[in-house]
Amino acid sequence: MLDTIAKPFGWLMMWLYELTGNFGYATILFSLCVTLVLLPFMAKSKKSMMRMSRLTPRIQELQRKHEGNQQKLNEEMARLYREEKANPMSGCLWSLLPFPILLALYRAVVKPLTIMMGIDAALLASGGAIGDKLTQLGYAMSNYTTSANTFYEEIYKAKFISDHWADFAGLSDKLVQMDYNFIGLDLSSTPNWKFWTFDLSAGAWAVIGLFLIPIISTGLSYLSIYISQKMNPTTATMNAQQQSTNKTMLLIMPLMSLWIGFIMPAAMGLYWIMNSVLGVIRDVVLTKIFKKQMDIEDAERIEREREREEELERKRQETERLRAMNATKENRNTSKKKQQAQQKQQDTERKAAAEREERAARRERLGVTEPEKPASQVGSRRYARGRAYVEDRYTNPENAQAATQAAAAESEFGESIDSSVEDEVLETGAVSVPEDDEKQEN
Repeated sequence: MLDTIAKPFGWLMMWLYELTGNFGYATILFSLCVTLVLLPFMAKSKKSMMRMSRLTPRIQELQRKHEGNQQKLNEEMARLYREEKANPMSGCLWSLLPFPILLALYRAVVKPLTIMMGIDAALLASGGAIGDKLTQLGYAMSNYTTSANTFYEEIYKAKFISDHWADFAGLSDKLVQMDYNFIGLDLSSTPNWKFWTFDLSAGAWAVIGLFLIPIISTGLSYLSIYISQKMNPTTATMNAQQQSTNKTMLLIMPLMSLWIGFIMPAAMGLYWIMNSVLGVIRDVVLTKIFKKQMDIEDAERIEREREREEELERKRQETERLRAMNATKENRNTSKKKQQAQQKQQDTERKAAAEREERAARRERLGVTEPEKPASQVGSRRYARGRAYVEDRYTNPENAQAATQAAAAESEFGESIDSSVEDEVLETGAVSVPEDDEKQEN
């Protein structure tokens, strides 16, 4: 299954090798091709991540505003994402694309004969033309590596075939002489991290250069992630968890690059180096482009919000002016249901006002005097606003202290519930009513 997925990448690597005649240059061009193919997807990922970073302050404001109401918070965040055309998951999904490509390339590099050249595995096995020729010429994997891992054996066979090309040239029309030498380095070899065991008899650069490939790859991987995080426009607004995640990535990814560099052929380290270099260039360019676009979008959004606030304030002031002149007009756009509710409220208020006037007239005819209500009374609660409540304490601060003390002294032993004389008249009939008034009333 993996070999099937890797074959298109192997064919591309083979075409690039035939174009350049060198495995190192083919790897560099392959990295460039992958970068160009993934550029639209990585641009979308970068734009989504930058947009989400810019939304962080607004998201935090929504979290503070709707704390304790998760349903309302989810609705507001969904509305924000919809208005800003942002997707929290799109940035992560597209950024994972390079890893399957890396695995496919790795498979193609370690199996150059079957995947890159497309040679039938039966020709390489014992009894096959190429397999028998390898045995006849004394091929041994131990001549190229001290490892017992046979997973990389096709690389060593391809190198052996290239070294004895005259003996293999006519065995298959798909067979290609593979040159793994790149600036004096053998890209088919796996770098040795045990630098104290280096044998420099074959040349210092050939050994030390391979050792430096994973080191350079690690440094560039760190630089790529560091630049990406530094160019984040809202790093300062990140919470502690986000900052911790960034620090972890800044440490883990370069270490992974170092580990890969010392367990895989040097060609993979070269690809990782080129991928990091092109990634830094891509990140810097895309950040500058999208930053300008988002600055314009933010400026337009702020201007729209300012105009909307000004329009709302203008309408509010106009409504207040008309209301003061008692010249407000009915809004024809108001729904019928809302108009009925408003009419019902007005009828209720008129009825209540008529009842108050009738009750006041009745008290006057009966000669009932209503006790003076304190300013702090609400409904039947005489001291609902406090026993020391003074209505004009802020508009008349000079006399506020004396008035507060007087109100407190006056209400010290007063009843908290208002038992009005009117209630006694209407409910118990305890107050005597003059005969003339009674006849007149009847």
